[in-house]
Amino acid sequence: MPLTDRERKVLNDIKEWENNLLNYQPNDFQLTYEKYLERSFSLLPENLQKQFFAVIDTWLFHLHGIIQGSQLQMDTKERIIASGRIFQKEIEEITDMRRLTIEQLQYIAEQQIARHRFYSFAQGGLAGTGGTLLLGTDIPAMAVINLRVVQLIAMTYGFEINTPHEMMTSLKVFHTGTLPPRIQKAGWSMLMKELADEDHYFYEGKEEIIDITWIELPVQQLLKAMVITLFRKKMIQGIPLVSMAIGAGVNYQITRKVTEVAHKYYQLRYLKAKGEL
Repeated sequence: MPLTDRERKVLNDIKEWENNLLNYQPNDFQLTYEKYLERSFSLLPENLQKQFFAVIDTWLFHLHGIIQGSQLQMDTKERIIASGRIFQKEIEEITDMRRLTIEQLQYIAEQQIARHRFYSFAQGGLAGTGGTLLLGTDIPAMAVINLRVVQLIAMTYGFEINTPHEMMTSLKVFHTGTLPPRIQKAGWSMLMKELADEDHYFYEGKEEIIDITWIELPVQQLLKAMVITLFRKKMIQGIPLVSMAIGAGVNYQITRKVTEVAHKYYQLRYLKAKGEL
């Protein structure tokens, strides 16, 4: 089926975004910072590094499965189908969502994106109050919010995430979205190479997700926690507004990056499924 004018416009927007990403040039400070982090982490014994990455991979796999099987996610899945049924009453399951137009799917996906960006913003604000419990649960909460929204965007565009291939793909989309722009382009290029295998039930690519390129995110979260701790006693009318703003801003930007990558990726797959790419 040929693409409509609107679908060509969306495809061109994706290609323009992709070109900007692939042509991104980091500055000297970013390169120095990256080399410093990698050099510092490489001082650890190699077996300890592998164990660290393996633990995070396993944690993400289990967390993804828990979110996918949760009643909350099942209910949201039904709401997505119900939203699609507003436009076409024949829609009965997630794969039927591909019958909708790109405008209709964008509308449904952007509702999920806006909602989860708000969740992330609120979570960062709560962590910014400086409470030990809230700071300690900030990273797991952010992982849940961002993994969940990637799953929901995939389902909106008609891709079930309950197969091994789709599960690994959604995890790699999440991982790419959390990377800094100078490294993100390598993750995006890998996702594009794996598009040809999207019809497989089992995942046949590299199953390891986390590597040393991802180490900047936990360091960023650690620095955020330190800054929040530093500013939490600076009250404005009894509220630590500065630390709350820092927490909310950092978390919002992370979810913004993740949702942007996920939305572009699943839009591209939707368009590819129409056989015109």
